[in-house]
Amino acid sequence: MAKVKAKKHSTFIDMTAMSDVTVLLLTFFMLTATFLPKEPIQVTTPQSVVEIKIPDANLLTILVKPDGLVYLNLDRPNDKRAVLAEVAKDYNISFSDKQVLSFVNQATIGVPINQLSQFLDMPMLDQDDVLKTTGIPTDSASNQLKYWVQKAKLVNPDLQIAVKADRSTPYPKVNNVIATLQEIKENRFNLITNLGKMPEGF
Repeated sequence: MAKVKAKKHSTFIDMTAMSDVTVLLLTFFMLTATFLPKEPIQVTTPQSVVEIKIPDANLLTILVKPDGLVYLNLDRPNDKRAVLAEVAKDYNISFSDKQVLSFVNQATIGVPINQLSQFLDMPMLDQDDVLKTTGIPTDSASNQLKYWVQKAKLVNPDLQIAVKADRSTPYPKVNNVIATLQEIKENRFNLITNLGKMPEGF
């Protein structure tokens, strides 16, 4: 008796729904992602075992390089505009609309105030090169870090402060920043670290 062979049917799976879901998920992650601000240097933070989440908004970050150069970042464009207006008033400087826009677009504050106008007139790539060799003055004769922090807190009292230093930064350099914050009664701040393993025995 002859064997009856079943007809082979082509298998077709409609992937339209899957591609729609993929696009929706991709869009969701793009819209909800928090992008890290551009920094003038790459910092490898030290490890700690304390897990406290850094705020996502209203954050003022102070960055300390191993050689002691200090930078400052404000995460809200409106705060940057307001702080720059305070600088213009206190130092009698007139900033053009183009310079204000450059200040808002540049993630990092990292030059002495007397060089700020010239710095803001530079193209963005040149600004990045300048930031690698300059910083906000923190010496006793002209502690502009103290000024910037005070003005930032003036325009936004809800700002929280975070200090981020490379693991190779000598402690006296970091302590200089902490002492500046304590001098202006800003005693609550975060130290940004990487989460490490709990030591054995704890």
